[in-house]
Amino acid sequence: MQETDWIRFKPSPIHGQGGNARRDIPSGTRVIEYVGDRISKAESLKRCEAENPYIFCLDEATDLDGNVEWNPARLLNHSCDPNCEAEIDGGRIWIFARRDIQAGEEITFNYGYDLENYREYPCACGTAGCVGYIVSEEFFEHVRKQGRAGGACSIRQGGLAGQ
Repeated sequence: MQETDWIRFKPSPIHGQGGNARRDIPSGTRVIEYVGDRISKAESLKRCEAENPYIFCLDEATDLDGNVEWNPARLLNHSCDPNCEAEIDGGRIWIFARRDIQAGEEITFNYGYDLENYREYPCACGTAGCVGYIVSEEFFEHVRKQGRAGGACSIRQGGLAGQ
């Protein structure tokens, strides 16, 4: 499995493979770039319909398909209480540390999924604040209320393209 200066990739208790800090990572550090093929929104829709979960929204016209072998960042897992977050800077996507990360700790970020079909994306992050589904933090309270009410949801908001 590939390694970077900051990350070692190995099996994860969250899901499949994951990335763990090779050494302590200070808050604010750019940990890894999320890379891939730049594609149009039309192509993005086709790939999303083919169930490609690695598409990231760059702007109103372009998405980035990270489903390429040379993108180890695609192996980072979602968490409802992540230690990193994604940031678009100059047309590039960086995963940066939200807080200090200890060596050995799994690197996670919130995938930012919207509410469309959210029940198809259960979360296994295991954090105390886990809402049970992979959704953007802005939807946590809605999902918690749905869980109490047992209702369904069909709202679509921005987030990772196709999710």
